[in-house]
Amino acid sequence: MHQQRSEARLSPSSDTEDMADGAEMSRVLAPRLAYFAGVARTEHVTRAAQEMQVPQSTLSRAMVRLEQDLGVDLFARHGRTVSLTPAGRTFLASVERALGEIERAADEVRADADAATGKVAFGFLHTMGAETVPGLIHAFRVDHPRVRFSLVQNYGEAMLERLRAGELDLCLTSPVPDAPDLVARRLDEQKLRLVVPADHRLAARRRVRLAEAADETFVTLEPGYGLRRITDDLCKEAGFRPRIAFEGEEAETLRGLVAAGLGVALLPPPAVARPGVVELTVTAPRAAREIGVAWLDGHPDTPPVAAFKKFLLSRRGNLLPN
Repeated sequence: MHQQRSEARLSPSSDTEDMADGAEMSRVLAPRLAYFAGVARTEHVTRAAQEMQVPQSTLSRAMVRLEQDLGVDLFARHGRTVSLTPAGRTFLASVERALGEIERAADEVRADADAATGKVAFGFLHTMGAETVPGLIHAFRVDHPRVRFSLVQNYGEAMLERLRAGELDLCLTSPVPDAPDLVARRLDEQKLRLVVPADHRLAARRRVRLAEAADETFVTLEPGYGLRRITDDLCKEAGFRPRIAFEGEEAETLRGLVAAGLGVALLPPPAVARPGVVELTVTAPRAAREIGVAWLDGHPDTPPVAAFKKFLLSRRGNLLPN
């Protein structure tokens, strides 16, 4: 039988068929593995059945079927007692590792869902990392001191993809997404400023119309970032298409490049004032971005995720630091 199985595996077949055969074998074997480990541990079918609280006949049939499916004798039978064959001992070592992994996985997901000590997978924009998110987590942990966070800092579209993949529970993003598979709630609004070098021709001003920067070169975030899309839309509304000198991934890098004279930028307020730049209020068009929280529609929340979601929604209009 072993030879026949080897020949079957080596016979011409597609990788897809091989994987399907493996998946089918796993599906067939999986329900019987715990039964096998119990019988192997006690070396007595009746005693194992009592410990696992299953009928002895059910357990006996499961062991026979397991051996038939494998095509290998796992037990040597001696009346009411059994002992493992060499093949059975080899199989038991792998089964115990597999069952141990399942038990650890079960412990982990139960721990992550615990109301007091569970985990929240939370994503946020790069520009939210310096003050906003640390402040939110600090405030939340006043009432939930032992809840753990798995944090991801990225641009909006990347976080939404991770949300859809089940890697995130919630994310703070901008613009607020409008997609049928997501639920999104607007939480706050953040004004954007035109950032210019300290020696720039507009640096003595406090306010500016964006059209006055039509001839400037801009430093911006890369395409795909929400702030880049907003920048392009605002410039279009102001009647021009920005000339791009640099596309980056992080707002404070852009501020540094503005200070170096590489161009101007539309950015949210900094956490800490940066020397070498002046930040101007844009009077027209209205320059602001909405910040919202999003989650996967129909995705059930664990207690810690539900608590943090409720907390975020309670901060509507008061999400950002003053």
